[in-house]
Amino acid sequence: MKDPAAQSNRILVVLFVGVLMGALDIAIVGPALPAMRAEFGADERAISWVFTIYVLFNLIGTPLMAKLSDRLGRRLVYTLNVALFAAGSLIVASAHSLDQVLVGRAVQAFGAGGIFPVASAVIGDTLPVEKRGRALGLIGAVFGIAFLLGPFVAALLLRFGWQWLFIVNLPVAAALMIASWRILPGARPRTAGKPFDWAGVLLLSGALAALALGLSNIDSHRLLQSLRQPMVWGLLLAGAVACVATAAVERRAADPVLRPSWFASRQILLVALFAAGAGLGEAGMVFLPDLAVSALGMTAHDSSYILVPVVLTLAVGSPGFGRLLDRTGPKPIVLIALLALAAGAALPALMPTTLTVLIVAGALVGLGLSGLLGAPLRYILLAEVPADERAAAQGLLTIFIGIGQLLCGVLIGAIASSAGGGAVGYREAFGTIAVLVALMAVASLGLANRRPA
Repeated sequence: MKDPAAQSNRILVVLFVGVLMGALDIAIVGPALPAMRAEFGADERAISWVFTIYVLFNLIGTPLMAKLSDRLGRRLVYTLNVALFAAGSLIVASAHSLDQVLVGRAVQAFGAGGIFPVASAVIGDTLPVEKRGRALGLIGAVFGIAFLLGPFVAALLLRFGWQWLFIVNLPVAAALMIASWRILPGARPRTAGKPFDWAGVLLLSGALAALALGLSNIDSHRLLQSLRQPMVWGLLLAGAVACVATAAVERRAADPVLRPSWFASRQILLVALFAAGAGLGEAGMVFLPDLAVSALGMTAHDSSYILVPVVLTLAVGSPGFGRLLDRTGPKPIVLIALLALAAGAALPALMPTTLTVLIVAGALVGLGLSGLLGAPLRYILLAEVPADERAAAQGLLTIFIGIGQLLCGVLIGAIASSAGGGAVGYREAFGTIAVLVALMAVASLGLANRRPA
């Protein structure tokens, strides 16, 4: 007879490595961009699509892969996600043009879109209630660890060529696929012969793609002018129409990819709101180095170290909050996380910009993110949906984090530009984020402190 504790540990290792592989790829691709740009003769706008297309297809892949996991079983879909990620890595590594790189990044992102939601669902399926918070916290810490390891891994592999940043994924993915198939639970949930919701998936994917592309094409320094461009207002309008159509289709679907009843739950609506807040905070921290350059005259290279407190507290805070979660429930942790995130955004807005202020602000932002991107919000969703909808609900969380990230870039750019740019503009932008997140903290008082079943 297998030791249940040992089996649980093996499952966690498989999930941890899969999430780390996906997160590390995001963290290490930045240093490869100059080499890619030089090799393919791409300009800044073209090379930025290496990131943009990843975000886009990650959003598209998340709801589909999460729903397939609920329909076909965790093991099959998790292994498929890893295989797609490996296939995309191979396409990128063997690319002879930037277009081929973008195709590979799209395939990578499509596979990676299901890894985190499926990992969270597996934890809900296999671990007892009293151990889920700790496990979800450990998985959430992966992002902090990835951004700590990323620069070192990139520095090592770039000596052999940027392609090695993607080649290294192949043996890891091969070993992970074998381990996933052997270790993860293979049971398939019963779907009672219900047809798959292809119409809902396609409409939702179209809505997310249009909204993401529309927002990414906004020039926040010339907001009104860019909103008049067909590539902005046309895509945003198409996304809004697709959202309405998705809602109509999902109300009639036998097994919808986004169940309408979720949005009748105050708990789930609040989780979606806080996930968007986490996305705001996560994207907002990227602008801390810019503030350091504007206000303190730091070089771009030195200012990047401002983010070290963010990733350190994220890496340490996620497992810490996860352990606490099993004893207290999610409500107090969500409140603490939102208050920390609001304080981290408020400090550079209200205090004179000094290196100490930016370090403390970064640490507070990281603490807040560790309580939102890690375990608590995923823990709440495990309590709110039945077992055969766990992965799809976790995918919903990922979607709203992505929406928050996209909105943050537009929000900070627009506010900073309207305030005259530079340090003054960034302070006003961070102040606006602080107010929004503080309002979310007040809303978190409406959470129930239920435990997962």
